[in-house]
Amino acid sequence: MTTRPPRRSRSVANQSTALAMAVPQVVAHRMLRLVAAGPTPSQRDRDEFKLMSDEKVAAFQESWAAMASHTYQLQQQMALQLMKAFWSPWTQRAPTLRSVERHWTQASMGMLGKGMEPISRRAIANAKRLGGW
Repeated sequence: MTTRPPRRSRSVANQSTALAMAVPQVVAHRMLRLVAAGPTPSQRDRDEFKLMSDEKVAAFQESWAAMASHTYQLQQQMALQLMKAFWSPWTQRAPTLRSVERHWTQASMGMLGKGMEPISRRAIANAKRLGGW
């Protein structure tokens, strides 16, 4: 019996692959631009370098906010499940260790995916804008 990875983990794998392909292209383009600019970069180069740092800060802030929000929702779900189990133990079927493990694995992959979305979205957009894709 073969097991397929859940959809969420495939999504994280796809995001990771796209990110792994986009980042080197963007870094190479920007490093070449930095070297070509020399000690006196043009206004266009200075704007690109500022955009580069501003985008990183914004992407990481979005990433942390998305992961925190997703984690908060997961904690709310867990609290609700525990409350249901406490108030009506005779109607709830006890979860197996495998189902709990699967649930938390999927939750972790979901949090990772939410955190990677803003970063990979910006890296891919930069690769397209800078002519790498």
